[in-house]
Amino acid sequence: MKKTIQQHTLQISTRIKLILVFVLIFGLSKAQHADIMGRIIDEYQFPLMDVKITDGASTTYTDGNGEFSISVQANTEISLSFDLEGRLPYTETLYLSEGETKELFVMLAPDTESILLGEAVIFQPLPEKPLNSISFDPATIDASIGITGGITEMIGSLPTVSVGSELSSQYRVRGGNYDENLIYVNGIEIYKPQLIRSGEQEGLGFVNPSMTDAVNFSAGGWEPKYGDKMSSVLDIIYKRPKSFEGAIEASLMGGSLTLGTASKNQKFSAIIGGRYQNRNLVLKTLDSNSDMNPVYYDVQASLNYKFNSKWELSFLGAKTDSKFEMIPKDRETKFGTLDSPMSLKVFYDGNEEDLFTTESASLTLHHKPNARLNLVLDAFGFHSKEKEYFDIYGAYLINELDGDGNTVSTYDIGSQIDHARNNLDAMVIGIQHRGKYKFDVNSDLEWGVKFQQEDIRDLLSEWQYVDSTGYSIPNPYYPGVSDESDFVLNYSVHARNELKSNRYAGFAQYTKRFFWGKSKVLVNGGIRATYWDFNEEWNISPRAQIAIKPDWKATNMTFRFNTGIYYQPPFYREIRRLDGSLNNEVKAQQSIHFILGNDYEFKMWNRDFKMTTEAYYKILNDLNPYFVDNVRVRYTADNNSKGHGYGLDFRLFGQFVEGVDSWLSLSYARAFQNIDKRGEIPLPTDPRFRASIFFQDYMPILPSFKVNVNLVYASGLPNGAPPMTDPYDYTSYLSDYKRVDIGFVKEIINQNELKAKGNFWKNFKELSIGLDIFNIFDIRNEISNTWVRDVNSSRVYGVPNRLTGRFLNAKIRMKF
Repeated sequence: MKKTIQQHTLQISTRIKLILVFVLIFGLSKAQHADIMGRIIDEYQFPLMDVKITDGASTTYTDGNGEFSISVQANTEISLSFDLEGRLPYTETLYLSEGETKELFVMLAPDTESILLGEAVIFQPLPEKPLNSISFDPATIDASIGITGGITEMIGSLPTVSVGSELSSQYRVRGGNYDENLIYVNGIEIYKPQLIRSGEQEGLGFVNPSMTDAVNFSAGGWEPKYGDKMSSVLDIIYKRPKSFEGAIEASLMGGSLTLGTASKNQKFSAIIGGRYQNRNLVLKTLDSNSDMNPVYYDVQASLNYKFNSKWELSFLGAKTDSKFEMIPKDRETKFGTLDSPMSLKVFYDGNEEDLFTTESASLTLHHKPNARLNLVLDAFGFHSKEKEYFDIYGAYLINELDGDGNTVSTYDIGSQIDHARNNLDAMVIGIQHRGKYKFDVNSDLEWGVKFQQEDIRDLLSEWQYVDSTGYSIPNPYYPGVSDESDFVLNYSVHARNELKSNRYAGFAQYTKRFFWGKSKVLVNGGIRATYWDFNEEWNISPRAQIAIKPDWKATNMTFRFNTGIYYQPPFYREIRRLDGSLNNEVKAQQSIHFILGNDYEFKMWNRDFKMTTEAYYKILNDLNPYFVDNVRVRYTADNNSKGHGYGLDFRLFGQFVEGVDSWLSLSYARAFQNIDKRGEIPLPTDPRFRASIFFQDYMPILPSFKVNVNLVYASGLPNGAPPMTDPYDYTSYLSDYKRVDIGFVKEIINQNELKAKGNFWKNFKELSIGLDIFNIFDIRNEISNTWVRDVNSSRVYGVPNRLTGRFLNAKIRMKF
């Protein structure tokens, strides 16, 4: 019995020793590990995805933000290697102590043999990037000058894009209108106010350049994962700071403050930006003499929290206020030709008060179960409250002038009254899921589903009265006009609409990379489907892209072909008739894209350059005819038109001056429509010829003094008189748009000088002062026409509404 007890005691003792040894070994093993985390970027500081990182024992991959985390052996020398196809491999030797956390930031240089698609390496350096998109370096956006915030000015320098007004952040792409462009920020679609009719009302664009980490733009032929418009996609990614940072800018038009921070363990990051702008000084360069108070401000926040390597939560929120007050006094505009010069003199009474308030928010949950699978769930909301009130009385005279500008004769024309009490409240809420599965490094599958509910309430009351020496003048074309009384309105719109509807969308797409002989090939194809219960319409949108990079020794070229059927289901304005009523039979407009592109990379002045050429053709079906007045698009709410568009675009990109990017763009394009089979006429946004230059330079002997130039020339748009005539009465075009903006910057402190400064100045990354000269040649471009009639109402005069003149803006910028 005693022996048995001893044996059991010995067994228990042995087990305890084994357990203690195991615990000791396990504890030592845990204690002898260190952690490495960081971010991998490309030469443009864009994050690189799916970079393989290994120390020989453990392997991990960077996520969609280029970030990674790996545990390695401590107290010993390790070699950590970074590898991604299309990039030169990199290895770093490290020696870490027990429990130490090391932070690394690595830039992988491109391999000269890598496959290029459009402006991007074949293994996408940025998540959700269109295959044929153009990318912008955030530093270049910082250097750009503009009234609306910088992003629009960059996009407007591309050959495919037309910006009709320097006061507006809206733009047209390849003959489309302002409503045909998609905008995403951090994967969330952005909506804009509905009632804005002029750039003076609009204020700042949504995108805050100081918060922006990457900008990608596609002018057609994009993948199924992007939504349902006919012209373009703008994809914005906001920064994720790694430490505390900030930027302050102040100018004669306003200012901005941006702050970013991150926790020590890099699990939490946040960036918050606020902007304020008052354009009163620049608006004083317009033809009209008015008291104006145009005030705009916004606040945006992007927050991210990473629970672990598999779960992450993100928030994006924004609030924008645009307030526009105007008391017009008088206006004098000279117009006509050299043979028949004329002038319009208007005396005003009344005022205008507009207010546009928008709030948007999104909450995103990221889940990455393993290196192959990435799942995303978004909940989002958008709310817009808009008010447009004005009562403006104008008494006008038209004068005939002689060659010296003196009045020869005067027509005592009469007067005009414009009245509006327009209120709109729009709410959009929804939820969407996106997913991506990588079969291997050369193929992946992406999918997504989306539900969206819209609740819109619109109270519309707007009319115009035109009097010519005692006689009111009716407009027979415009609906809602009655001539049964002596008081006849030129147009009158009254409506009280409430619309609550649901939208559904989904997509799936497959991407494959492979070799065809020695040529490198990428193929992407998929399908997108949408349904709207207001008009009970289903749309199926197949899309495909292919890119081929031949194995040519002497020439570095990539060829691309994109095609697809792109539907644009109507939003609220597209279903509202000219008389204010809603048409539930309006269907989605359709655009079929055929785009052939070529990228030619070559050396010039021992520096890299790229020439991008694209030819495109669009077939347009079920078009909803519209009128364009300034930046307002007013639809007839009918699918009684079809059309087509075609064009040829060129862009030469490179460092004309070493160290800074510049480019030259050229484009010729046409866009036509056929309403009710009455014959082809140009679309109101028919682009024709366009040329632009964005050029950066600095003084070799004084590199801290920099200059950039933005030059734009664009053919004028058709200038029919929508409120008074049939849309087929296009008799001429607006004058060509010509503008040159120049910005000068003097860096007082830059990053290379920080170490030489004292304790206070070492906290600053940059301190600079600048001077922007807008419209340096004071060219008075035209945005639209004011239409008036003579004493007998027998002749209609198109009096141009001109844009801003020359304006100087001083500014100071500080980064820390």
